[in-house]
Amino acid sequence: MKIITRATAISNLKKYIRQDLRRLALKYGVTTYETGKQNKGWKGLILERLAGLETNVSKAPNGLTYELKSVSFHYVKDKLVPKETMAITMINPGELKANSFFESHCWSKLKSIIFCAVMWYGENSEKAELLEVTSLDFSKADELILEVKADYDFIRHKLITQGFKSLTGEDGKWIQARTKGLGHGSETRAFYARPIFIKKILGI
Repeated sequence: MKIITRATAISNLKKYIRQDLRRLALKYGVTTYETGKQNKGWKGLILERLAGLETNVSKAPNGLTYELKSVSFHYVKDKLVPKETMAITMINPGELKANSFFESHCWSKLKSIIFCAVMWYGENSEKAELLEVTSLDFSKADELILEVKADYDFIRHKLITQGFKSLTGEDGKWIQARTKGLGHGSETRAFYARPIFIKKILGI
């Protein structure tokens, strides 16, 4: 069985920067809108295919796993910005209380993500251009990572002192902890990367 490491997956994906994912999806037989209804997961499927993750291909073993995340970008006042926040991982209150940032599931997930910036041309658009591909390759001592850690520490302290329901999307400069699901009244929370964090990582 062929093994695709994260570095190889990124290298493979970078070959398709500035290419139209819809055209590539049609080429590789990934259904997009051909049934008359959008296949909402088509971008993820074609990105996996372009990364080299085909049938009988495995990701790297020994915990070196990774996840492809498609992030939509669009123009606002002539500036290219992320269209929305990006989910990082669900929050388990017990895990958040028990673990510091560098031992957390949030940190391990951030390190595992391959960020794929895709141009958004509107709802049900037949075009989706791959803009950039990267990963969070910053050291623990990097200023950005320390600021993300500060966000996590603040959210963790708030959970411990004020309870799970006190966590809102208002907290955090780079990451936030907010409801996931139906919004108001939702009992779940997740860590999200704010648009400015996504933009910073991708360098767009």
